[in-house]
Amino acid sequence: MRLLLNHVLYFGACLALLQLPAAYGASDSDTDALNLESTEAKAPQGKRDTRIFVEGAVGKANQRYLPGSQNLGRASFDLSYTARFGPGLRLVISDRLDQIHPRDPGLDETVNSLREAYVSWQPDGGNSVLEFGRINLRYGPGYGYNPTDFFRDGSLRALTSADPFALRENRLGSVMLRGQQLWNGGSLSVAYSPRLDNAPSVDGWSLDLGSTNNRDRWLLALGTQFSQRVNSQILLYKEAGRSATLGANLTALLSDAATAHVEWSHGREPDLLSRALALPGGVAARNRLVGGVTYTTVGKLSVTAEYQYNGFGLSESRWATLGGAPLNRFAYLREALRLQELAPREAILIYVTQRNLFVKDLNLSAYIRFNPGDKSRLGWIELRRQWPSFDVAFQLQRNMGRPTSEFGILPDRRIMQLLGTYYF
Repeated sequence: MRLLLNHVLYFGACLALLQLPAAYGASDSDTDALNLESTEAKAPQGKRDTRIFVEGAVGKANQRYLPGSQNLGRASFDLSYTARFGPGLRLVISDRLDQIHPRDPGLDETVNSLREAYVSWQPDGGNSVLEFGRINLRYGPGYGYNPTDFFRDGSLRALTSADPFALRENRLGSVMLRGQQLWNGGSLSVAYSPRLDNAPSVDGWSLDLGSTNNRDRWLLALGTQFSQRVNSQILLYKEAGRSATLGANLTALLSDAATAHVEWSHGREPDLLSRALALPGGVAARNRLVGGVTYTTVGKLSVTAEYQYNGFGLSESRWATLGGAPLNRFAYLREALRLQELAPREAILIYVTQRNLFVKDLNLSAYIRFNPGDKSRLGWIELRRQWPSFDVAFQLQRNMGRPTSEFGILPDRRIMQLLGTYYF
């Protein structure tokens, strides 16, 4: 079964590459403020839609534990392809190839991420959709943390940006069978993702099914649009060996300029420390929660303030007990990154974007994540100048705090990168 699925996914990718049209220009897409699920079925524009870009990055990382700085380099090729090849049939391929230097010992510098490769069937004019293959389900309106994004863990093969939106976009999907029923003002989705492998792969060209399909998982999602101003979603998630987890989302337009979002889940599972250090016990029923407000001015300045809570994360007092074992702290933070979990019990995120800063097509994106327990901060800023087929961007990231804090313990003190992106 696993070998057959591997061949199906590789065959789909090769078929898409053979059918590529000449070239398509880059397109801008704005995130819908009320969008709770980024992968709902949408009618394709025409019979084919292809987006290709190449990106290069150079930079430096100032080290916290080593003298001097470390040179950084990356080259990336990104492909997204959609085609209709029969009545109601649609093929979707999304792939990214990264050449990253340096990589951690034991990891390939060349990493291919087959993010999506699936076939969708929706009869013309019908309200039912059936999909099979590697699908990237992204749930939840939270900016920096998503308690109901149940398929996020283990899905990042290459970390190329600290921007949470880029992390959601570039991760691996899971092989699954999904059915959707759509109606005016709502939808019902049922997904089953089977176990296909046991462990993650360090091979840069692997499908890495051991990261995304290492256990049987089910998801039921009911979406409802109460009005033009309020959307909600209720989710029920179950994976093999654990009890079911309940989740809910809600977004609301408070005014023409303000949007609020809430995201919550409740489940019974081992806490993050037990998972990171393979400790016995630690199983409890706890909550995860995100709540935020976004305000947008007429000058295209958008500011989001978000509170984040992870009942399975470490409190400040428990984090302090790891002070005598720095390796345990690093293991805990690595596991939080792998699972895309919130490491502390609580955090605050401020996310800012400004379109057309000073001049047309110069855009600013920035955020700061604050750990109120140990007072450490992660700051990230990007300035991006856009042309019709080319972007240039500068990114700066700083990890600030005491040497024993969440961000103060990280080996990179400051990261600077210059990026160039060309769209075909």
